[in-house]
Amino acid sequence: MRLPLALLLLALPAAAIAAPPPPKLIVAISIDQFSANLFEEWRPRYTQGLTRLAGGIAYPSGYQSHAATETCPGHSTLMTGRHPNKTGIVANTMRDEATGKSVYCLADDSVVLAHDAKVSAVGPKRLMVDTLGEWLKAASPQSRVVSISGKDRGAITMAGHAPDGVFWTFPGYGFTTYIRPGGDAAAALAPVAAVNAGNARIWTTRPTWTYRHPQCRALAADWSIGDTTFASRLPPASYATATTPADIARAVMASPVNDEMTLAGARQMLRHYRLGRGPATDLLTVSFSATDLIGHMYGTRGPEMCEQMYRLDATIGVLLKDIDALRIPYLVVLTADHGASDLTERLASRGYPAHRVNTAGIVARVNQAAMAATGLSTPPLSGGLDELVVASTVSAADRPRVLAAAKAALAREADVAAAFTIDELLATPMPKGIPADELSLRERFAESAWPGRSGDLMVALKPELTADAKPNGPVAGHGSPWNYDRRVPILFWWKGAPDETRFLPVETVDIAPTLAAVVKVTPPADVDGRCLPVAAACPAPR
Repeated sequence: MRLPLALLLLALPAAAIAAPPPPKLIVAISIDQFSANLFEEWRPRYTQGLTRLAGGIAYPSGYQSHAATETCPGHSTLMTGRHPNKTGIVANTMRDEATGKSVYCLADDSVVLAHDAKVSAVGPKRLMVDTLGEWLKAASPQSRVVSISGKDRGAITMAGHAPDGVFWTFPGYGFTTYIRPGGDAAAALAPVAAVNAGNARIWTTRPTWTYRHPQCRALAADWSIGDTTFASRLPPASYATATTPADIARAVMASPVNDEMTLAGARQMLRHYRLGRGPATDLLTVSFSATDLIGHMYGTRGPEMCEQMYRLDATIGVLLKDIDALRIPYLVVLTADHGASDLTERLASRGYPAHRVNTAGIVARVNQAAMAATGLSTPPLSGGLDELVVASTVSAADRPRVLAAAKAALAREADVAAAFTIDELLATPMPKGIPADELSLRERFAESAWPGRSGDLMVALKPELTADAKPNGPVAGHGSPWNYDRRVPILFWWKGAPDETRFLPVETVDIAPTLAAVVKVTPPADVDGRCLPVAAACPAPR
């Protein structure tokens, strides 16, 4: 029997919790791909910003409780208090309800990018709910809400629909934003113009990335991935040939320089918008993206991530010292959009049951089984193994037969853990108050399902299994429904916060209602999260 989390909390001894002072500024930090495993491994070695934040109220076993552990859906939970089945952001790439075509999660044809109106535009149109920043501005219109990130999906989903400023790095250019067609591009980019000018040489200069810590150098090694050798060391092999703007941009983004540019942008946001110095509480969201790109390109347990952890710690330390200098009461929350696992070959060498899977071969066999069961002459399913879509040419009568045959074929695959149809997931009742670590696999997938945007068949490989690596592509990743991809730290810090580690399996959707209680704002009734006992002002359950 699963007891609701609220009942479990009632069984705990009551303790007085000192409320933080009313903050003039809330800083919400996301570290892309910052798994609980990575945080726990490095926690004793942090000495600057991250050790300060870990010295507040720390939940090392927080959860992104849904199955689609990707950047866009994960970030959509942080400031909304809702799971992806309410935010509508169910994957990095999802279907457009009107056309059925695959689209980017933030594709938005109602706006253009301020620096170049010809490139594909992104905006908040597909985010179906409001955010903490929107609740805050509705309650106190003088509050300012500003967001900055290394990725558009780290900025826009946290900022919401009408922030005072939202900026992200466009590789090769610098920070950009969106505007309405015909809007004033120069005015929109004015808050980041000085930062972009200061960083301009980064995009035209061959990148450098060297060892600063001997313990990181000791992690260098070669790994055989398929028919190629991956040399895990600094500088990465690609740096020697990074002479074109495109190659330089790729190298820069997957390095600590990415976060250091975001730091420069965040410091400029503090100055330009005079955050924390107005008549009402302000909100600054900062998403550091380098950990994710480094994790994909080089894995999470090599010299590259080792150096990244040291430099990220220092980067966050600089940001906190800048805010200290404002001499205002402020509160910081830090978390992540998802976790990750290391590259398969390194895991296997350390005893994990990890191997790579030919997912294209599984999809081909599933299509063959569906064709044999239905008599169709062409493959009825498209997409990747994680999310399969029934072709629009398949009749309504054949669709259930295709899905039944596909599920039966997937059940015969040794590397597949489970498969669910979108109809099954939309019909799944979502439990209330159940700890995130006790959700069933089907419930995790149901939290990531949206009619018309999700695929027709969702598939999970067994734990520690990953798809084959592509030549010169990422060597590691995330996106599974397993805990190494779902578990993330959730840290709350303010001056005078108790140094307390709590091991309850709280969720990222709990962050927004908790911060709302701190600033005495009532969140919408449909939020999935609850107010954590970080602030003494948590309202009584409704």
